[in-house]
Amino acid sequence: MTEEHKAALAEGREQGRAVRRYLEALEAHKPKRGRRRTPESMKKRLAALDTEIASADPLKRLHLVQERLDLQQELQAAQAGVDLDKLERDFIRAAGPYSERKGISYTAWRELGVPANVLEKAGIRRSA
Repeated sequence: MTEEHKAALAEGREQGRAVRRYLEALEAHKPKRGRRRTPESMKKRLAALDTEIASADPLKRLHLVQERLDLQQELQAAQAGVDLDKLERDFIRAAGPYSERKGISYTAWRELGVPANVLEKAGIRRSA
């Protein structure tokens, strides 16, 4: 395998990683129905769960423990934060060549929730 071939493969892997990270971040930060949870509201609910768990019957306790685990994970993710701007910049650099190489259309990107202005910056245009 030539050095050029190795470099092309490495570039393709990096483009794929940039695309994957951005799409995962978009999905994780997709607006959900209902009231938005804040770290403060999650902490308040966690405190209430501890009280409820102590007096719950075994089946109810099982569900409350799972809710607590889910909430702890969500709180941890919220506090860790994601640099969506950096992921977007990386996506913009990688998405054009990635789309061309893999045959990904503008419509497919839009269906996954990639904003039109991001696709425009990446050089991905609507086809006629």
